[in-house]
Amino acid sequence: MSDNHDSELHDDPELGDDALFQREADAVYAELLGRIGEANPQPRLEATRKVVELLGDPQRSYPIIHITGTNGKTSTSRIAESILRAYDLRTGLLTSPHLVRVNERIVIDGEPISNEAFVANYRDIQPYLEIVDAELTAAGEPALSFFEAFTALAFASFADAPVDVAVIEVGLGGEWDSTNVGDGQVAVFTPISLDHMSRLGNTITEIARTKAGIIKPAASVVTATQVPEALVELERAAELSEATIAVQGTAFELLSNTVAVGGQVISVRGLAGTYTDLFLPLFGDHQAQNATVAIAAVESFLGGGSQPLVGDVLAEGIGSATSPGRLQVIGIEPTVIVDAAHNPDGALSAAKAIATYFTFDELAVVVGVLQDKDARGIVSALATVATRFYVTSSTSERAVPADELQEIVLESAGEETIWSFDEPADAIAEAREWAEAAPRRGVLITGSITLIGDALVISANEGWKR
Repeated sequence: MSDNHDSELHDDPELGDDALFQREADAVYAELLGRIGEANPQPRLEATRKVVELLGDPQRSYPIIHITGTNGKTSTSRIAESILRAYDLRTGLLTSPHLVRVNERIVIDGEPISNEAFVANYRDIQPYLEIVDAELTAAGEPALSFFEAFTALAFASFADAPVDVAVIEVGLGGEWDSTNVGDGQVAVFTPISLDHMSRLGNTITEIARTKAGIIKPAASVVTATQVPEALVELERAAELSEATIAVQGTAFELLSNTVAVGGQVISVRGLAGTYTDLFLPLFGDHQAQNATVAIAAVESFLGGGSQPLVGDVLAEGIGSATSPGRLQVIGIEPTVIVDAAHNPDGALSAAKAIATYFTFDELAVVVGVLQDKDARGIVSALATVATRFYVTSSTSERAVPADELQEIVLESAGEETIWSFDEPADAIAEAREWAEAAPRRGVLITGSITLIGDALVISANEGWKR
């Protein structure tokens, strides 16, 4: 888990009147960044629980769909939220990390929280954060971390809105993640694999056991297809909590998905109904799987898994879904795609989608990886579709230096196909220039969420054609 652009909040030219609050929002963000960073999460719940108790437990004022897993959490969260909003429910959505602006993490009724509300809600909870900081420090413990404070801010913001339902993405793991002070009526699991092993455990069993901690008594559990050792842990936790569990492949399934202009058409057998010919404006077979899980999650929430969703409402929700930074086309002539894959499974999904959903003859891959990630695994997956690599280092302090990453890329690609750049802007510019020189060439920018944020800022500042 990482925070994009450690010391700045980029201006957005479309903010309008909200720009008046930009300076104050910058100041709030700077205060939050002064806390223990997201790269060092605190394995505790009590600190966050103290804050929300002082705030009157805002997380109890609306029902919660709680989502964890290794890959696909954000996309599944966003698709579920889009379906709920199509039902005319006022929604809250918490995801992390952000790509460009921190406001992206707290979404209310489909829009990132305004700077005005972001600042006002933070100032409201600030005295209570300071009370808990003082108690923790007196007890010899670290003060509230960035993510602990931010989670409290999100829960308070949703209560202030107010929302009818909140879709909450876990920051890291589950059991001791700050978001777990909320009680999810529905606990959702995307595929679980190895990632964040220094924090969550060295085996899938250990990781799944930690993630299963979001299952609350009598909750509904919805899970994507899992490897056997992960599924055993989820079923065990569900049984102990007297929760019902619906597993993809038996209780519900993706029936088909077909490539279409701008995305794909999917058909899904849900928990309570079969839904055919839904247009999903996202690329990749994995997004069809994410949508399938999201549909089952919404069925569980709205009707306990026993009532079919309304066809045209579901079609609207699926058709309006977005997932920024996930196989997102941010430029044409040449085509430039960004994907936030930051582990081998995510990179493999991106590579498969590029081969299936796009028609490139040659592809330049601009890659940058953070230090706590499996760079070799990521590069190995990307090498299956890369004609050449443009190796760089994002603006994050945790980015692997370009020369070090180049040595790793050399293990999967020939020296004559690798170029190295210290600055992301230079790597992206060179890749685009190469792609412009011949038809059916494209550019994929991937490897870390921070690099995607850099690319989005560059494309906006340079006014790329879209």
